[in-house]
Amino acid sequence: MSSMNLDDEELEDIRRYEDFTTIDWIQDSILERNRRIRHANKVYAVSHRGPHGEITLRWLWSQFRKVVDAGQTWFVVSLVGVCIGLNAGLISIVTEWLSDIKMGYCSDGWWLNQQFCCWEIENDETDVCASWHPWSDVTVARWFIYVIFAGIFSFVAGHLVRSLAKYAAGSGISEIKCILAGFVMNGFLGFATFAIKSITLPLVIASGLSVGKEGPSVHVACCIGFLVSSFFEKFNKSQGKMREIVTAASAAGVAVAFGSPIGGVLFSIEEMSHNFSIKTMWRSFFCALMATVTLSVMNPFRTGKLVMFQVTYDRDWHFFEIIFFVVLGIFGGLYGAFVVKFNLQAAAFRRKYLSKHGLAEAVTLAIITAMIGYSNRFLRIDMTESMSILFRECDGGGDYDNLCQTSVQWPMVNSLFLATVIRTGFVVVSYGCKVPAGIFVPSMAIGATFGRMIGIMVKAMYTAYPHSGIFAFCDPNMPCITPGTYAFLGAAAALSGVMRITVTVVVIMFELTGALTYILPTMIVLLVTKAVGDFLGTNGIADEMIRFNGYPFLEKEDHAFNVSVSNVMKKGLHTLSASGMHVRDLEQQLASTQVKGFPIVLSNSSRTLQGYIGRIELCYVLDHARELGDISPDTICSFMRDMTDQGVPGLSDSVPGPAIGIEEDVAEEIIGTTVSSDVLKFWPWVNQTPLTVSPQLPLEIVMQLFKRMGPRVILVEDHGTLVGLVTVKDVLKFTAMEKPDGDASWDELRGGLDGLLEETYTWTIRAMDTVASRFRNLVRR
Repeated sequence: MSSMNLDDEELEDIRRYEDFTTIDWIQDSILERNRRIRHANKVYAVSHRGPHGEITLRWLWSQFRKVVDAGQTWFVVSLVGVCIGLNAGLISIVTEWLSDIKMGYCSDGWWLNQQFCCWEIENDETDVCASWHPWSDVTVARWFIYVIFAGIFSFVAGHLVRSLAKYAAGSGISEIKCILAGFVMNGFLGFATFAIKSITLPLVIASGLSVGKEGPSVHVACCIGFLVSSFFEKFNKSQGKMREIVTAASAAGVAVAFGSPIGGVLFSIEEMSHNFSIKTMWRSFFCALMATVTLSVMNPFRTGKLVMFQVTYDRDWHFFEIIFFVVLGIFGGLYGAFVVKFNLQAAAFRRKYLSKHGLAEAVTLAIITAMIGYSNRFLRIDMTESMSILFRECDGGGDYDNLCQTSVQWPMVNSLFLATVIRTGFVVVSYGCKVPAGIFVPSMAIGATFGRMIGIMVKAMYTAYPHSGIFAFCDPNMPCITPGTYAFLGAAAALSGVMRITVTVVVIMFELTGALTYILPTMIVLLVTKAVGDFLGTNGIADEMIRFNGYPFLEKEDHAFNVSVSNVMKKGLHTLSASGMHVRDLEQQLASTQVKGFPIVLSNSSRTLQGYIGRIELCYVLDHARELGDISPDTICSFMRDMTDQGVPGLSDSVPGPAIGIEEDVAEEIIGTTVSSDVLKFWPWVNQTPLTVSPQLPLEIVMQLFKRMGPRVILVEDHGTLVGLVTVKDVLKFTAMEKPDGDASWDELRGGLDGLLEETYTWTIRAMDTVASRFRNLVRR
């Protein structure tokens, strides 16, 4: 597909790539290497004992520094995990109180929610609790107060986000994936975002909007990891080490959201980071473990459970139930495709018409959700509480509002079906509004209502025909069908369908139940869900939002474009000559261009590549040279090292390669010594060994270099002559305009879901017309 076939909106998304900055991971690695070598040299200088081998204070201090440096990372990871656990516990407590205050208040203490107010009452029979008082005995008045509270909560949350921290809106998972891949988004992990999102998240959940707190909890956890590690110089100066902590924090965020430390680590591997090392995995696990232990100590629900919907199953399942498990898997795949497709359309409508009315949109959605949802028992209560009810077995206090009564099973099926349909619609329009909004728990709640509905129907079939067909295998002395397990599997299917993750969901569900017997059914359901999603060509909603927002992120999947890098590279380059340039020429070049860096060639007539220097380094040297030395527009600029540059302070032979990792004081000393003559030398900041490729190299190989090595720029040279350069943005723009020649998805081959529906509709109309015409001819005869 050529650029001529793109509409204005798609072209605008492609142009948006130019506004972003990415980290050069190779440069960051060189910087960290040089810093590590200099630090080792300093430590080595003081790490020797006295002349006779005696222990000195300097030696003891050097040993202490080694221990501190070795344990600093684990200390930071532990501190981050503890802070994430504390924050998650507080958010859970406040959310429960705000959710219940819409229904009534506790006479024993206004700060108690309904569960703690009626702590002595068992089996959720809060109607007989004398301490809990509804706001009114009149149904209409209770409905009105419920709606008013929902509107107030959403208004306060939306106003705080709009006024103080715009990045606190949404889930944040898509942006964090880009940040971990090297995308720079200043302020997204800042303190304002952390504080406002932590405050507004309970308000949004309590407002009743069909959004969840698990996705935003990952964003909040990453903010904590970024803020805590920023206080330590080791992480503050290294983008790579900082992102290791952020990756570990994302694992801890999922761990406290689901009470699943191992699931959190797998989520970081499967969804968040596309380049995951073993070292990062261990740190992620330790951070998730510390966060989970902290949350366990806080015990926010006073039940010994980390999350409200944590359950334990001790019944076994039957092989004939696989038929119904497959139905749940199909539902998960269809649900994921439906929500992803129509949520993107809702997001496009929001961007086009509601971009300036985010607060009004959030309040309106909350009020409409409360007005409609109040009439349904499963939409009226909090989603996590709803799942905790639907997951339970009927024995042992699981009969909430006659959920297990056979006499009302069909009205209950109708209620569950309506809850599934209505909440699906609300999720489509609510996810992405300008308040903290996740999609994990809403999807699980939808899957739980659908799964419980299927479970009740299967149980009704067994009750009606206990000795016929497949039910003949059941033990008559034991309950044959457990509807709660169907709700549990339906929740797993819906979550997997919308996020397109599999192994992580299996582990999370196992850690939620602790039941080894249900690992196989969960795997079956999720494999069917994945197969349906692959058949429909559906991507995860996080990946689709990355593409929708135009973020510079290369997908994990490889495509065959059958083109070389010469078709993608930029050819009209702004270069610098290795010698012969003056400060005047350099300033003019900087003023007339907006590029992030300049290739250095031997001369204007010769395009022989000599190195590469970034725009930031050029401006840094020029600004400090003006402060430290007397330079003029006629001062010569040199980008090549010569014999007179041996022994420059701060650049010993033990640190070979580009000197982009020099410290501030050393850099000023270098500038001061080089300005003393009539030549301003930039060579300490020149990357003399930039990554280069041949113009005949296939584009797929270049994409692999970007994904695995992470350079900001790859220069293209033909037999030593510079012919172009390529960046991640260039690759993204090309892939946006060109469709891969590889295997197309079923969705693409059929023209998409829209094409399928349109084709079905057209075929139906034609068939009806044919039948009608034949009927008229028959009547005439």
